[in-house]
Amino acid sequence: MSTLYTDAVIIPVDPALPRWFTGWLAVDDAGRISGLGEGTPPTGSTASGSEPEVVDLHGAFLTPGFVSAHSHIYTGGMRGIAHSEPLYTWVTQNSAMLAEADPEIMYWLSRAGGLDHLAAGITSVYNFTQSRVVCRFDYASSTLKAVKVHEPDFVTRQIDGVADAGIRSVTSVRVDDEQLPEQDAVAGFDAAMSHLATIDAKSPALNLGGSVYGAVQWASGRRTAELEKELMEKWHITNQAHFVETAEQIDIQQAKFDWYDGAGVLGTDFAFGHFVHPTEKMVDRVVESGTSVVWQAMSNGRLGSGIADITGLLAKDVTVGMGVDDQSCTDGSDPFENMRHGLFTQRAVHSDAAVLAVDDVLRLHTLGSASSVGVADRVGSLTVGKYADLLVVDPRDPATGPVWDPVATYVLACRQRHLKKVIVGGQVVWGAGAVTAADGVPAEEVNRLADEGMVRSAAASGFTPAL
Repeated sequence: MSTLYTDAVIIPVDPALPRWFTGWLAVDDAGRISGLGEGTPPTGSTASGSEPEVVDLHGAFLTPGFVSAHSHIYTGGMRGIAHSEPLYTWVTQNSAMLAEADPEIMYWLSRAGGLDHLAAGITSVYNFTQSRVVCRFDYASSTLKAVKVHEPDFVTRQIDGVADAGIRSVTSVRVDDEQLPEQDAVAGFDAAMSHLATIDAKSPALNLGGSVYGAVQWASGRRTAELEKELMEKWHITNQAHFVETAEQIDIQQAKFDWYDGAGVLGTDFAFGHFVHPTEKMVDRVVESGTSVVWQAMSNGRLGSGIADITGLLAKDVTVGMGVDDQSCTDGSDPFENMRHGLFTQRAVHSDAAVLAVDDVLRLHTLGSASSVGVADRVGSLTVGKYADLLVVDPRDPATGPVWDPVATYVLACRQRHLKKVIVGGQVVWGAGAVTAADGVPAEEVNRLADEGMVRSAAASGFTPAL
């Protein structure tokens, strides 16, 4: 069914349109934006064969759904762990708590994480799946060591869980070539990429594609970079690698950059996640190659990783996106807070309130994020032809006072409490009038099953929740 939204304060994040205007937006029967404009809608503005449902927003904001260009969506059951520890200590506890999880536990954790992202206003996500080889970080070798090896369905059930949550996803999978014989590692990766066809058969619009979970930062040799490049070409997919995220062992991390560069991986289908501590040479090569960077402002702060030079990258025309990262190191999936945390830290570190504007940081968490992971043709802005992934946000409930600048009010004053509806493909998936999951499992049951599974998995490694 088509929908016509009227009397909306539209913030399109489309460079071809005004930064905001009061008007209308039409969604067609296929769940795509068929028109938008100022004032009242003209006759036939839905461009659809059916009579539209008219929804009067009475002056509420209508904005694009947030895009998290870097998330580990299964981690919501581990909020608050290692709360005063740096990256590698924190991630080691994550691994220990998940070592004895089974595929069904990972399914429910992933589905709960997808729902949590949607409820926060994130409608598309680049999701790093938990590898079937659960690893710990080994300080002596600066590599990943296997703790437990699972079958390939440990990953494919995560893919199912995210899809069943109803969120659009780029699915990222680690190759694990140093923890398994290369043939087995590639077979497991191929199984995950092939499994995406089952999502296409059921909900094709939710599958935004596959990707390599770049792992050179923890590798012992160049072969990992070469293999990742081979799989990118084989499957025609992208790659995002965690890189120079933390100052721990920074010389070792920086030295591995040449492995990616030498393998020919850098380019427009590649992104560095975090990129907090690069060398000048690394930045130059990112600029020259058209490589993107994905920024996790809250996560970098929580783990004490550092502050990325985002304004410096933007000044050099690097494509930058934003992600909410792990639910257990932010410790929420709140893009409103992520925007503000990033905006304020960039201004503070430069002692300059003009160094990053509200429009800039909103773009980074929407269209910039979509561009950084290769999906800006489908999501990230309110543009005719893109998916109708929309947020209804009301700055009057609770009241934020007079609105002098809608974009500034949206970025600086609105919180999740102002979020009224989350819409994916024209369907309300969170808020009043939300559709029920296709299998009828309510969110409360999904969360219960995820929590119970997390507790069982953690208990096998000696972890018990306080409450």
